[in-house]
Amino acid sequence: MRFLLPFLFALRLSAADSLTPGEVITPFPTINHLAVEWQIEGDDDLDATCEVKVRKEGETAWRNAEALRRVPAGKSQKTSPIFTWTNRLSGSLFDLEAATSYEIELKLSDPDGGSATKIVKCATRPEPIAKADSVIKSGTKADLNAVKPGEVLLLADGDYGAAAFNRDGEPGRPIVYRSASGKAVFSEISLTNRKWVYLEGVTVNGPVRLNGSEHCVVRRCNINAQFGVKAYKPGMMNGCIEDNVITGIREWKPEIMGAGGDNEGEGIQFTGSGNVIRHNRVSGFRDCISHMEDDGAAPQMCNDILNNDLSAGLDDGIEADFALHNCRVMRNRLTNCFVGISSQPGLGGPNYFRRNVMFNIILEPFKLHRFSQGDVIQHNTVVKAGDGLGIHTSEPFDHAVITHNLFIGGKPPEGVKYGGYGPGRGRAVDAQSLGDHCVIDHNAYAVLGMPFEGKIRTRTFQKLPGTDFEKHGRELQVPVSLPEDPAKHYEPPDLSALNEAGAYAGEKVPLYGPRP
Repeated sequence: MRFLLPFLFALRLSAADSLTPGEVITPFPTINHLAVEWQIEGDDDLDATCEVKVRKEGETAWRNAEALRRVPAGKSQKTSPIFTWTNRLSGSLFDLEAATSYEIELKLSDPDGGSATKIVKCATRPEPIAKADSVIKSGTKADLNAVKPGEVLLLADGDYGAAAFNRDGEPGRPIVYRSASGKAVFSEISLTNRKWVYLEGVTVNGPVRLNGSEHCVVRRCNINAQFGVKAYKPGMMNGCIEDNVITGIREWKPEIMGAGGDNEGEGIQFTGSGNVIRHNRVSGFRDCISHMEDDGAAPQMCNDILNNDLSAGLDDGIEADFALHNCRVMRNRLTNCFVGISSQPGLGGPNYFRRNVMFNIILEPFKLHRFSQGDVIQHNTVVKAGDGLGIHTSEPFDHAVITHNLFIGGKPPEGVKYGGYGPGRGRAVDAQSLGDHCVIDHNAYAVLGMPFEGKIRTRTFQKLPGTDFEKHGRELQVPVSLPEDPAKHYEPPDLSALNEAGAYAGEKVPLYGPRP
């Protein structure tokens, strides 16, 4: 028996390292993205992989897509309530065509055993616009709740006061409220519990409420309020907030910056899944775009935050906190924000932060606090005084991928704090609390106005490439200046020349904010 024990131990270890494939799901398709989740058991050594190919339904040729990422089962720490996630491989297919059916080939493999191949079908959502043959009517405040599915109500100019809509549209036959001039003015609007209702071109001098809504749209509106668009529990599902100008009441002042500052107000604050938040211009809020946190968060997955132009975020430009998986924060421009993008925490992931451009961020471009898990940070460009990439937390983040970004930092103003915090000492990178499954490599850095230095974990370095991390990292000389006074409100600079590693690499400069 003594000689049999090592064999039995090895057998148990092998069984735990091998995997058993489970269910494949494609939750919450959005207009241009699809998510894939392959549940598994086993693979304790985390070496399973899943290759992905995709084609439009009816085509014969496959094209390679991004592999799924390995997500071990886990749970959040020190949140209320505690959130859990399952053992799986997960990922997104990016920038697909709207209203298109796709076939997705998944090839799962594990060197310890348990390989499988599956083909699943999934379709992106159509663009949420009224059909060309919709019935168009003209009306006033008296007609707001007499509209039928498939009808467009052209709103006369005037003061509509506070309005609560009580009619639902239907799939393919939304109810549309539209102001062609922008002079239909509301003090606030409630789309609470509404389905398939579109709000277009109106002016709202107060909040737009979307609690419990499904497939609703807020498009090309001017919203001026302390709280702009709000969707609290149970949140909004499969909504679309696009091409709006949303302006808050907060000015860019050092004394009200940070989590403890007197900066209440949210531009777009929501919980729920499958939502598309794109091409908005949002300024003058505590957080410009924000998920809900802790017990305020319903499941937040497969949300797209794309091509927004954000400024004067006194706490966070984008707060992607409590994202479960496949939330995609891409191609946003953030100027004059205390924190750029927050993931505090990510709940397993993967959650993607790609091709965002940041200028004059005070504290951190990416706030991976509260034991964040599963953040994928790639092809971003950051220009700020202080630490180019500073992640200042004692609560380790893990399963993060930080690659192919351009971080530009340097000498901060001496002795100045903003909201009680400094911008960092001017290192290229300062990230000391990270877990064993993080990848930080292939990034480019510049330090302006002081000697080059970085610190990852306990290793301080004065040149690149590095050893344990940044084995392919580079120091660059760049044609840009740091913001001399972070308390100043800067207009967004043209950073398109900075294409060595960051957001513009290999593509045209994205369109930020409302589309023409």
